[in-house]
Amino acid sequence: MKWEMGIARCGLACCLCRENDHCSGCNSGEYPDRAWCENRKCSMDKGLLHCYECSEPCRKGLLAKVKPYAFTCFAKQYGEVALLDCLEWNEQMGVVYHRQGITGDYDEFDDVNSLIRFIRTGNRGSDGE
Repeated sequence: MKWEMGIARCGLACCLCRENDHCSGCNSGEYPDRAWCENRKCSMDKGLLHCYECSEPCRKGLLAKVKPYAFTCFAKQYGEVALLDCLEWNEQMGVVYHRQGITGDYDEFDDVNSLIRFIRTGNRGSDGE
């Protein structure tokens, strides 16, 4: 895990992304999707570094998807460092961010709360604790 890459504005885990060898993240001028990323534009317009810093409820752009939205909700509730700690722990326990293409273990959820519980515990079970 590349801690220095952190979390993208939209909540995606740049620190675990396969692309981080040639992508410098959405705050760099080299981010490949910078021209069309609605979350990047919106957060920059508001003077925010991350969507989780915003007080408005939002599901636009990549936040329409469960994974980035859940990561954003997690960071809003517990903080970015706690999210990175959990992602690192889960990676050490065998949880895979990108298993095939850009999908992995965090993409197997349809429910935001279930995914947040999984991030916190690494447990897919319904009790989550």
